[in-house]
Order: sequence, then C-alpha cells, then structure tokens
Amino acid sequence: MAQGAVMLVIESRVDVEGLTGPEVTEFMLACTDEQYQRWWPGAHLQLHALGRAAGGVGDVVVMDEFIGRRRLRLLGIVEAVEPGREVVWRFRKIVPLPARLRLELLPVPGGVSVRHTITAGWSGIGRALDPLLRLYSTPRFTADLDAHVHTEFPLLRDHLRPGSAPSTEHRAPSTEHRAPSNEHCTGGTP
Repeated sequence: MAQGAVMLVIESRVDVEGLTGPEVTEFMLACTDEQYQRWWPGAHLQLHALGRAAGGVGDVVVMDEFIGRRRLRLLGIVEAVEPGREVVWRFRKIVPLPARLRLELLPVPGGVSVRHTITAGWSGIGRALDPLLRLYSTPRFTADLDAHVHTEFPLLRDHLRPGSAPSTEHRAPSTEHRAPSNEHCTGGTP
C-alpha cells in the first residue's frame, strides 16, 4: 500500500507472559483447522493454507472466526514473514484487496508483546471507495476486536503450553461469539 493511502487502522497490543514470538509465527504459519479450533473453541473456526509457498510468503490461507457477534471469513495471502517477529497477511477476494493484518512480536521480560494491526485503504482513484470501510469499522467492532486480541493470545499460550499458569491479562473467553449473526466481514470467501 502506498504511503499515505491508509484510511483505516485498528490496532491492539497485549503482553503475554510465557509465550514467545517464534512460537506465535510457527503456529500461525503451520496451523490446521483442528489446532485453530482447539485454540479457542467456538470462536475460531478455520485457519489453514489452501496453497503453500517456500518460507510461508505467498501462502494462501483461509481465516474464519467470530469477533464478538461478527463472523469474519477471509482469504489472505502471506505477504511477509520474519520468523519470531512478524507475519503480514493481505486480504483477497478475486484479487488482492488493500487491507492487511500484521502481527508484530517483540520480546518482553518473561514473554512477548503482540501488536495486532489491521490497515485498509485504497490509493489513487480507489480512495473514493474508502468510506465503505467504515461499514466494517464500527466502534463496537473495534472494541470487540481489541477484546478478542486480549483473549486469544493468552489462550494461545495456554494451548501451546498446557498447564501453564494464566497471567493477569488473561480474560475469560466470551460466549457472545456463539450468537447467530448476519453480520459478515468478508475479504474473500473460502
């Protein structure tokens, strides 16, 4: 995305004790639907590669999960990987969209700091479509996404390290995501 073309940025940060950046990137790049569902039952539905490329860059993946009451079903292309530090997915439908999910992982004493950022926006004449992004970026969705991020990464630690003591930032999983909803955010349908 060209500099200055980003219309929407939704960012969440969470420090997770007992988890490392390499564990996160390795899990995210090799995940199966079964592993994803065990990570957060009921909220996480699918995460798997449709096609693999060397080193992860170029992998096409299906992501399907609930964020609050909204179900997100996306196709993503792994655009960048720095093992242990960063993974970037670019959403796509028929063609790549000007929207990305970036996980940045920084070591902190005893764990990792996760920065989860969604950016979206067109450049050039496509900028006329940017107001459509606000349909998905409601204050409720932003709050639900932040709560989701603050829940899912401590749950990932617990999934990868069964029996580890939960830390203070761990929030109990919400059952709100199980409510049926017609709200969908689709960057592509698998």
